[in-house]
Amino acid sequence: MLAPMNAHVDMPAAVFRTDLPLPDRRQGKVRDVYRVPGDGTRPDRVLIVATDRISAFDVVMPTPIPGKGRLLTAVSLGWFKFLRKLALVPDHLLSTDPAEVPGLSADDRAMLAGRMMLCRAAKVVPIECVARGYLAGSGWAEYQERGTVCGIALPKGLKQCDALPQPIFTPATKEAVGHDENISFERASELVGKRLMERLRALTIEIYSAAASHARERGVILADTKFEFGFALDAKGKATEELLLVDEVLTPDSSRYWPVAQYEPGHDQPSFDKQYLRNYLLELVKAKRWDKSPPGPALPDDVVTNTIKRYEEARTKLGVG
Repeated sequence: MLAPMNAHVDMPAAVFRTDLPLPDRRQGKVRDVYRVPGDGTRPDRVLIVATDRISAFDVVMPTPIPGKGRLLTAVSLGWFKFLRKLALVPDHLLSTDPAEVPGLSADDRAMLAGRMMLCRAAKVVPIECVARGYLAGSGWAEYQERGTVCGIALPKGLKQCDALPQPIFTPATKEAVGHDENISFERASELVGKRLMERLRALTIEIYSAAASHARERGVILADTKFEFGFALDAKGKATEELLLVDEVLTPDSSRYWPVAQYEPGHDQPSFDKQYLRNYLLELVKAKRWDKSPPGPALPDDVVTNTIKRYEEARTKLGVG
């Protein structure tokens, strides 16, 4: 069963890495993922642990952000609850209760409290499904050069961070290492099939639009976000035809959130995501103290504190988690 969305857990020391006695450990930029073996009557499950690592420019920083993993998990859980009411697509979430993960010590379960999701296993579609409602980030860079975003032609004369006439779907490759690469809808269709991509495009825009409307009512602009989808596995580990929304959803790590009250097109916006960290790092790049390659620089205390404050503010303003 799911833990209460408003549950608060005392924050222990930062969790930079986990080493649980479970098989097939995989480490992403922020999450550690484990396989929870099935018993023959049900398929394997997946344990996703949100650590306090933070990345920028696809580089994991050596300094954790204490409590970040719990905040990300709380925001995801709140959005899962919101989206389940819309019944657009099933999701992979089964439980957030550490007691349901077998073979762990009391210390392991205490560490997992508030930062874990026990999920259905799925064969993930290797496409990042990105929805953009505003012209920012890599989309703005491409627009300046060619007047397009992922090959989609946009009206002339748009400014940085302008609202688009309507949300657009801009897929990207899902890379295990390095940068995800923006690709056209046609290229994505070649990789995984046109029929599936049409379904993912419709779902992505529908979920984005519903979430953006909710955020706007709370004084927050959801500028863009990305989703992942996968096909549920059966007890034999074979992919079924049941499509699931997987991974995190609508967190400050996977989305751009801006305050409505300060929104002004024509330049970067103040944000409730890790743009604050990116801006700090860009100053280091400008001063030639870092070149965007690993290892990342150690973060000073004020950057850590101000980063977590923005995540906290996002959670509070959005009213989820």
